[in-house]
Amino acid sequence: MTDDEYRAHFSLWAVMAAPLMAGNDVRTMTAVTRDMLTNKEVIAVDQDSLGVQGMLVQEPAPDLQVWSKPLADGSRAVVLLNRSGLQTVVTASWRALGVRGSARVRDLWTHSDVGAMTDRFNATVPAHGVVMVRITPVTGGGRN
Repeated sequence: MTDDEYRAHFSLWAVMAAPLMAGNDVRTMTAVTRDMLTNKEVIAVDQDSLGVQGMLVQEPAPDLQVWSKPLADGSRAVVLLNRSGLQTVVTASWRALGVRGSARVRDLWTHSDVGAMTDRFNATVPAHGVVMVRITPVTGGGRN
């Protein structure tokens, strides 16, 4: 598999609150694999104290999916999944996520704040890959 495909698997396991186990030889893993398996922000989603499993909330096209997991602090972990063979833009609507008003968006793989968004978040997602973000409402708060 490619690094993007491994990142997609790890992201989906985290949003589903699945046990995270490495099945590789840790003595010979690449730096990319090590960074993926030790990403504290993604692991925190998996181990969030609310204990809720994520779910599919949108399918904007046959090979595109948006997964969402509510977190104990009122934010949401969101995975934009691209199962197609081409890089494409995936959009998550606040309505589907149960978010009102504006929200701060943080990319959990790049460890970067994307900014405040209103109504939706979209990102270019690599083929067979994901963008995984944490969406924290700042106005209008919480769920619809």
